[in-house]
Amino acid sequence: MPSCVFIDLSGTLHVGRQPLPGAIEAVARLRREGFRVRFVSNTSSKGRRRLLAVLQEIGFDIAYDELFTAPLVVHRYLQRHKLKPYLLVHPDLMEEFADLPQQDPDAVVVGCALDHFTYANLNRAFQLLNRGARLIATGRTACFEGRDGLQLDAGPFVAALEYAAGIEALVLGKPSPGFFEAAGEEFSCPGDRITMIGDDAASDVGGAMEAGMRGILVQTGKYRAGDEAKIGRPGAIVVPDMAAAVDRILSGD
Repeated sequence: MPSCVFIDLSGTLHVGRQPLPGAIEAVARLRREGFRVRFVSNTSSKGRRRLLAVLQEIGFDIAYDELFTAPLVVHRYLQRHKLKPYLLVHPDLMEEFADLPQQDPDAVVVGCALDHFTYANLNRAFQLLNRGARLIATGRTACFEGRDGLQLDAGPFVAALEYAAGIEALVLGKPSPGFFEAAGEEFSCPGDRITMIGDDAASDVGGAMEAGMRGILVQTGKYRAGDEAKIGRPGAIVVPDMAAAVDRILSGD
């Protein structure tokens, strides 16, 4: 059975609406060589259908059922535990949770809400947590690479709510090993046959390696010199970009 390659999106394949140099062809090369390619992401500023449309518009050949995202895992968790969420997320993500009851919420879901991290919204979340609601996060990532440089992600706001309410969030996206294990199960890929490629040393590479996968860190997107130290595990491969990552995979190294 061909090996599986899991690929992060923002910062690894694209920044904003610009594909990174060589990334489109790198994905195509993996497919031509028979690798099963899947896309795993904490992206929580838009739903999967909108995310897919953007990726296709900028040139990537990706199918809807090849996307595995943190909001998808959060939705399944809420559904399984019959929780009603207060959604501290970007409006473009609301459609992912439209089928769930949301009156009298007993869970606070935090994603990358961007400009919607207002005082009023954060304070509403804080009040619900003080009344016993669970705190659930799509991720703990501190920042991502945007068109204007590094931008705050959901992580700092999750930390603020944890501090204010004196509780710990349940993080269902990267770097949770459970997220990577769920992705492996979703696509019937055993962990020891998966290579994860990403630009976040801790969330992409460290989390995947903790789940028993191989990790490749690309020096694009949010990567900054010295980030290798954040992986926390030996054996990761560090390469300049997606094209170089695919070279390493195809060489069998």
